[in-house]
Amino acid sequence: MTAGEALLAKLGDRLSGLRGRLTPDAGMEKITWFRAGGPADVLFQPADEEDLAAFLKAVPAEIPVTVVGIGSNLLVREGGIRGFVVRLSAKGFGEAEAISPTTIRAGAATPDKRVAAVALEAGIGGFHFYHGIPGGIGGALRMNAGANGVETRERVVEVRALDRKGEPHVLTNADMGYAYRHSSAPRDLIFTSAVLEGFPEDRAVIRAAMDEVQHHRETVQPIREKTGGSTFKNPSGTSAWREIDKAGCRGLMIGGAQMSPMHCNFMINTGNATGYDLEYLGETVRARVLEHSGIRLEWEIKRIGEFKPGRSIDEFLGRML
Repeated sequence: MTAGEALLAKLGDRLSGLRGRLTPDAGMEKITWFRAGGPADVLFQPADEEDLAAFLKAVPAEIPVTVVGIGSNLLVREGGIRGFVVRLSAKGFGEAEAISPTTIRAGAATPDKRVAAVALEAGIGGFHFYHGIPGGIGGALRMNAGANGVETRERVVEVRALDRKGEPHVLTNADMGYAYRHSSAPRDLIFTSAVLEGFPEDRAVIRAAMDEVQHHRETVQPIREKTGGSTFKNPSGTSAWREIDKAGCRGLMIGGAQMSPMHCNFMINTGNATGYDLEYLGETVRARVLEHSGIRLEWEIKRIGEFKPGRSIDEFLGRML
C-alpha cells in the first residue's frame, strides 16, 4: 500500500461526503511550471468553498495540509509532500467578475491574467500589472505579488478565507499585514476569494498599458521556458538580477537547472532538472552573491516538501558570512 492509499484508508468514511477529487500519490511535476518534484501523499481538489470547509473539518489537525496554487512560483522537493495537498479547482474558485464600476470579485484560483482581462472589459484601471504575472490570485494575495510599479496590496479591499478547522474569515486590507512580497496573514488560512478595487479608466489606456507589460515580458524574460518566475526578492536599494550578474551567475548551470542567460533572476529547467538541482543552484547563487557583495538574497519562489533520504541543502551552502 502506498503512502497516499494508507492515508485515505486511515481516514476511511470521514472523507466519504466530499464532492471534490482525491488523488493518492499525485505527481507534483505535472502541476509545477518547473515540471519537477516528488509526489504528494494525496492531492485534493475541492469542488467549491463548502466542499473545502467539509474537508478541513474532516481531516485531523495532526495531518499536514499544504495549499498550492497554479504551480508557477513553486519548487517541490523530490522526497514529496506528506499529508494532503490542496489545489483549488478552476471550476469552483476560478471565476472573476466586475461587481461595481471599480471593483472585481475574483476566486483564489483565477489566473492573474484573467483578472486583468476582466478589468479591461469593465473599464477598471489599476490591474494592468496582473497581465504580466504568471500566477493565480491566491498566490498574489499571499505574497503581495507585484510588477510594473504596482502591488496587490494597492488593490485589495477584503479577502475571504477558511482556517484549518474549516471556519470562514473575512480579512480587511489591514488584516493582511502587507509588506514587500509578503503578507502576515495567518499561515493556516486558505484564501478562497477576494474583492479588489481599481479606478475608472478608458479601455484604450488600459489596453496600451497591458500591451506594454506584454512587450516587456517577451523582451526580457524567458517566458517560454520551464521557469518559476523571479527566483529571489529584490534586496533594498538594488535588483536581484543585478547582484546575481555581478557575482558571475548569469547562465550558471547545475545539472539541468540554469540561471537564465536572458534574465538571470529567472531559474529554468533546461529539460531534465530535478527539484534538488534547482534548489542547489539557487543556494549556490545565494552563496556567491553573499561572498561577492554581502547581500543575503531571499527566495521568492516557495519551496515545499522533503528531501530524499540522505540529501539536504544548507542555506547559502553553509557559508554564513
